[in-house]
Amino acid sequence: MKTIIHKISFLFALTILSLNGFAQKKLSEQLTLTAMETLFQDTTVLKDAKGPKWSYDMGVVLEGAAQVWRNTGNGDYFKYIQNSMDAYVDKTGNIRTYKAEDFNIDNIKNGRSLLLLYKVTGQQKYLTAATQLYNQLQNQPRTKEGGFWHKKIYPNQMWLDGLYMAEPFYAEYAVLMKKDSAFDDIANQFILMEKNSRDAKTGLLYHGYDESRLEKWADKTTGKSPNFWGRAMGWYIMALVDVLDNFPKNHPKYKDLVAILNRTANAALKYQDAKSGVWFDILNMPTKKGNYLESSASSMFVYGFAKGVRKGYLPQSFINAANKGYAGLKKEFIETAGAERVKLTKTVSVSGLGGKPKYRDGSFEYYISEKVITNDPKGVGAFICAASEMEIAALPKPGKNLTVTVDNFFNNEYMTGPTGDKIPFHYLWNEDDNNGFSLLGKVFNDAGVKTSTLADAPKLSNLQGTNIYIIVDPDTEKETANPNFMNAAHAKQISEWVKAGGVLVLLLNDVGNCEITKFNVLPETFGIHFNEDSRNKVQGSNFEQGAISIPPGNSIFKTAKKVYIKEISTIVAKTPAVAALTDKDDVIIATAKYGKGTVFAVGDPWFYNEYIDGRKLPKDLENYKATNDLVNWLIKQVPAKK
Repeated sequence: MKTIIHKISFLFALTILSLNGFAQKKLSEQLTLTAMETLFQDTTVLKDAKGPKWSYDMGVVLEGAAQVWRNTGNGDYFKYIQNSMDAYVDKTGNIRTYKAEDFNIDNIKNGRSLLLLYKVTGQQKYLTAATQLYNQLQNQPRTKEGGFWHKKIYPNQMWLDGLYMAEPFYAEYAVLMKKDSAFDDIANQFILMEKNSRDAKTGLLYHGYDESRLEKWADKTTGKSPNFWGRAMGWYIMALVDVLDNFPKNHPKYKDLVAILNRTANAALKYQDAKSGVWFDILNMPTKKGNYLESSASSMFVYGFAKGVRKGYLPQSFINAANKGYAGLKKEFIETAGAERVKLTKTVSVSGLGGKPKYRDGSFEYYISEKVITNDPKGVGAFICAASEMEIAALPKPGKNLTVTVDNFFNNEYMTGPTGDKIPFHYLWNEDDNNGFSLLGKVFNDAGVKTSTLADAPKLSNLQGTNIYIIVDPDTEKETANPNFMNAAHAKQISEWVKAGGVLVLLLNDVGNCEITKFNVLPETFGIHFNEDSRNKVQGSNFEQGAISIPPGNSIFKTAKKVYIKEISTIVAKTPAVAALTDKDDVIIATAKYGKGTVFAVGDPWFYNEYIDGRKLPKDLENYKATNDLVNWLIKQVPAKK
């Protein structure tokens, strides 16, 4: 009965999501909704004779769902991730059906979802569960050279698949928990895999290798498996672009990983089918009878190419191959599946090496014999990731070559991190929790703007490379032991920067939660004065108490109609400042032109994760839309270079 009720409530939630979502949903959302309705919506989906199963397939789908959540600000996608993991992780952090002693590297994959949940919610159980997976890696059997075995039952073997299952999690966990020595190990896993499985002639990587040369599928001289399986190389290229997100750029092996990515991408590029734009299951045998265009590998290559270009790991020319590949994905593999729903076809269900009772010999005939199915989660997750990247690539980039800098001088708070040491927090780009600016930073990045942080006192010299400068929630003595207060000298430097064309964003707070008295020396330069008051007090979840309507024709907010801003310090605007948003005779937002520059001021830092990530507010409160509106407006205020 509980399962039936769960399904009914889940489908009802999906209906609400569909009714209240944005206009035409993009392909990444449409396939995610299909997955939410058909894959992993509760533990019964994963039940076999032995009960529910902790599965890496689920982790691939959730990886895509996380990207869609970040791209849309729709919290229903985050809740899907959380509900999926909560079916396995109990309140103490134990993982149902997971067995560390199996030393199955596939079981590490879901750790990325656990880390996301920990970083967003702060709930210790998710970090405890993730630490179990990290501990498995510390004890994972290894080859003599130090490479992780794929599984305990596959001794001495490394498979390309395993790099994706383990290394992105390993790198993300290492950053969070300050395991700096892990990066040597992470880099070596990729280096060993390439060294032992790459074919010098084609540049392609064989599916796996056996260090002992004892497996029947292994070449007795090299230990390599016989063929180049598309999805195996797809896992490898996805692993590389995801690991590089967290791999320190100053690490001596960072350049090695970028070089491996470029070699791998160039090899894959050579085998992109000229006619369809996608890839065959066995990469180098397009004309061999029985071979076919395969959706999961094709999605993975498109994702790797597009993300590699976006992050600067691959040359810009790869976007052409990504565009061609994405067009092929849509034509060859995507079919409609109802209103704003699609399905993904032609995904090979599984391919491996060795095993029992059916021995997988790695031959062409073996690979082609495996079932090809629709809506396989590995393909679905890979396509969602690819579509999400291509949707970012298709967005206008009006902020190209611009930089937005967030202040970490006047706002300079610390908290105890997961390792017990003090770490900076509150309104910073790298924070995924309620207090962070990670989603605001993403909106800037997706518009082409680079993000940076200024921890020193602002001066004309250190603001020179900045086009948009955000000062948020200046500290009081109760927040920071030795706060850096605004003074006339600081204000002079900042105002001179604005006069020269800088765009200044002032996001204060209400009285008692922000230092206002001393700070006013800066905004008063532009005719803006923050009152030491607090309006829009909200009791509990009575969100309407913080709602503010935006009238049609507002010069800043072109799409958002209603937003949530609570506990605001109101503003007095005098020439050259003007009111940009008022409510009940109070000035909520003011702007000012000053020299060649512009100032935007509001008495609350309401563009932070808690109020734009969709997890908390009702859907009629459009803070995520307002954030996009503001970013577009700020970019337009930057003077054009002559």
